[in-house]
Amino acid sequence: MKKFGLIGGLSWSSTARYYEIINKGVARRLGGFHSAPLVIESLDFAEVARCTTAEDWDCASGPLIAAAKRLEAAGAEGLVICANSMHVIYERVAEAVSVPVLHIAETVGAKMQADGIKSAAIVGTRNVMTEKFYRQRLVSCGISLLPPDMELAERVDKIVYEELVLGKVSRESERFMKSELTDIAKQQVQAVVLACTELELIVDVRANVLPIYDSTTIHAQAALDFILS
Repeated sequence: MKKFGLIGGLSWSSTARYYEIINKGVARRLGGFHSAPLVIESLDFAEVARCTTAEDWDCASGPLIAAAKRLEAAGAEGLVICANSMHVIYERVAEAVSVPVLHIAETVGAKMQADGIKSAAIVGTRNVMTEKFYRQRLVSCGISLLPPDMELAERVDKIVYEELVLGKVSRESERFMKSELTDIAKQQVQAVVLACTELELIVDVRANVLPIYDSTTIHAQAALDFILS
């Protein structure tokens, strides 16, 4: 197995999901007492969030680049950033190390392309739903996307940063997301990209009208494939 690095703590709950998915995958495929050789840089999200609130990406990129370099120095042969929104500085992180950094949107796009998905809606935080850094990766895989719903983006931001990253899961937010996904299903798209690593806490990805492509699971499974390659 290849040693692999996780840049996490963005938030810690989604990092825990990466750890769980990867290790369960190793155990399932190899059996016995096998587990994944991982190194984890769990950052203080408060420091990173302080930068992203002001959209100061130079400030935000510093801790992630430093983390990537430490993971590479620790022997990691590949890396992931355990957050959709932080892929806005993906290029800066990837250029700072010599090992592959798996892009979350590219892994999602590849999965959708393999499944024959041609149209989708993105549901995530505001920068993921509206900015080119994420959308263009999916479009390059031949997927047409609904225009961003700004009202939905603002509500998801509030749910993620005021509830989910703090470990709060509310019935109100669960009902809201279920209602929004039902409405999206009426807009002639084939699937929804759940482009926030915390949203699976309040969305049952198996119980919706449309197929849900959960970025956390897909990204972690791509890391698993890399580890076992």
